[in-house]
Amino acid sequence: MLFPYVYVAHTMEKMQGYIDYIFNNVWCTARGKGYDIEILFAGNDELRKLITELHTSEVQGADFFLTGLQLIFEDFKVLSDAQLEQLELWYQSNNNIELACVGDPNVTPATYDVVATLSEELSTHLRDFFKNLYSQSFLSLKSIKDRVGEIENHYHDFMQRNIQGKCPFCGIHDVKGLYHTKREAYDHFLPKDKYPFNSINFYNLVPACHECNSSYKLSIDPLLNCKNPLASNAGQRRKAFYPYSNNSHNIELQITLTSSDWTNITPEDVQLTTGPNDVREEIDTWLDVYGIEERYKAKCCGENDGKGWIVQILDEWSVDGRNPDDFLNTLERQANKRPYCDDNFLKKPFLEACKHSGLFDS
Repeated sequence: MLFPYVYVAHTMEKMQGYIDYIFNNVWCTARGKGYDIEILFAGNDELRKLITELHTSEVQGADFFLTGLQLIFEDFKVLSDAQLEQLELWYQSNNNIELACVGDPNVTPATYDVVATLSEELSTHLRDFFKNLYSQSFLSLKSIKDRVGEIENHYHDFMQRNIQGKCPFCGIHDVKGLYHTKREAYDHFLPKDKYPFNSINFYNLVPACHECNSSYKLSIDPLLNCKNPLASNAGQRRKAFYPYSNNSHNIELQITLTSSDWTNITPEDVQLTTGPNDVREEIDTWLDVYGIEERYKAKCCGENDGKGWIVQILDEWSVDGRNPDDFLNTLERQANKRPYCDDNFLKKPFLEACKHSGLFDS
């Protein structure tokens, strides 16, 4: 991740608060009780009224929610103390996105497959519940919107604070902002297809460009090595950049070209080196999850990208009687101030590689 987002608090967070109450005060205390809404939700009057409204006026859009509440309640009733303790740990771990990303040994995120080792039925019911929890049909219900707001409003508030205009995962694509009538999709950083408990946790919801979200990341798990299933580290935990980190980092990009024939340059001629090494594991995860090497190399070889940048120096810049060093000096200053404007963060190391390969020698 090239730069972190700033987290923006919003009333939408109330939905995760409801889930916290349901998990801790309803499901985890199910043993020996009957499913009675008035009794089980007496400690959270707002949530009790919400569930009553959903039952009486908006059953069709909330059937998964109402059914899931009771099914999971019944699943919890038969769990042992040890199983309950394990689920409580998993719930906390799956919702502590930051510590999960930095690899804290005390945080052990659990997938649906792991939950299935306790109970396949519980895993199935949790999957149906949490996958549908983040759905337009549910979040657009009047009973929900009146209490927690709308995700479009969250996005607007979010983009008022995060004004970079570029996707932080790739840096090369725009993200829709305040002047657009549409919005980007929110990526579940820990995929909702794999992890229970956090599908409506906004610390796990991150706006991303379409290419990053829908073409490359998809349901790839950033916390597990999975690029090569036959590798010795396949399935092992790995560190990832936390999307809302308060700790800044500057990813170093260095490019080397193995060919000076710029008119026929291919991705095989472009070697990409990244740093710094103190976040090596996080960088490797980023490269893997978002297909960064493939995408950056392709851009360096594009007619209107890398090859176009070269033409700027060889043709357009020389019309004004200026030499490549003038261009590169100007570019360095621009890249330091505005790295994501005109792809400066990538253009600079690419054109420096061109210079080192002798392309600009007179």
